[in-house]
Amino acid sequence: MRFRYRVFPYICMMMIVFTLFPAKAKASLPVVSAHSAILMDQESGRVIYEENAHEKSRIASITKIMTAILAIESGKLDHTVTISPNAVGTEGSSLYLKKGEKITLENLVYGLMLRSGNDAAVAIAEEVGGSLDGFVWMMNQKAEEIGMTDSHFSNPHGLDNTENHYSTAYDMALLTRYAMKNEAYRVISGSKKHRASNSEEDWDYVWKNKNRLLTELYEYTTGGKTGYTKLAKRTLVTTATKDDLNLIAVTLNGPDDWNDHIYMYEHAFSDFRPIELLQAGPVKDVGIKQYKGKIYVKHAFTYPLSDEEEKNVEVKIKLIKPKEEWKDERSTPEVVGKAEIFYDNKRVGSRSIYYGESKEAYSEQNWSKIWKDFIQSFVRIGRHD
Repeated sequence: MRFRYRVFPYICMMMIVFTLFPAKAKASLPVVSAHSAILMDQESGRVIYEENAHEKSRIASITKIMTAILAIESGKLDHTVTISPNAVGTEGSSLYLKKGEKITLENLVYGLMLRSGNDAAVAIAEEVGGSLDGFVWMMNQKAEEIGMTDSHFSNPHGLDNTENHYSTAYDMALLTRYAMKNEAYRVISGSKKHRASNSEEDWDYVWKNKNRLLTELYEYTTGGKTGYTKLAKRTLVTTATKDDLNLIAVTLNGPDDWNDHIYMYEHAFSDFRPIELLQAGPVKDVGIKQYKGKIYVKHAFTYPLSDEEEKNVEVKIKLIKPKEEWKDERSTPEVVGKAEIFYDNKRVGSRSIYYGESKEAYSEQNWSKIWKDFIQSFVRIGRHD
């Protein structure tokens, strides 16, 4: 819900401007083998490193991240899928499923992500989308929803059977950031091995993840997806976490992609740390009687910053001047302001400021020494949390 207000001749805006870091040069991009590469902070979406990140390319089997999240979001993971002849006949990497075989959608997603089964991708598409065409439509709808403006999907597996199937390193990082918010996806993507029942034989499937960063090469890896076709070459998406810093790395056409990812991660974990630029909880020591002890921020804002980065971090807090009729607290709007966070003169995030008693156990904070009052017109306040 949004609140709109007419322009008031006097509106109170409070601004905090403070310096967190000494002025130093911004961190430079490590040299990687990949033609396109990106390293993104999972929490804030900040791009830490990039190289040709917005260039459209074939993406091979990292396509299956989209297939997996759509399957998970379908709510059908416990459904039993009967494997069609169409799925069995899919070329390339395979789980070697048999026509008529019965297997849960959840196990198909594990086989899709760990072993990159193209037959699993088609079986998932038919179950979730009703048909391959129906599922491809869903893929492109989800891409639009996420903001993947330079992507188009034409199949659920990433095979080079069409030229109209592409994405960018940046868009694939956006997709992965979205998918990693889902617990089931995090569990599946981060599994080193999975056992699945086999309805056709007296033995179970046992699938080991092809992501060598996860299984053996890099201890901080939490998930990801590998990919390769003759035209796309090596593609790789991985996620990694260390010291509360959660990162996403994507490389396209990367002949030395394992080392590319390790190199980017090591630079970032060495140079960056998540900094809480705005605390959650009550906004204290406000110079407006009606707001004293009655306004709060629901969610903290954290942003990865380097010790070598420049000083400029601003938190601008804007509050609507109380109206006469607000003396009856029931007439006071829920949202009475917002906090906007700027780094290096660029807006990197915002949080709404709420009126009322904070319902969560927020930590105390005291901003009395850094608040500054002055008058400025403020037309519209929306929610940004």
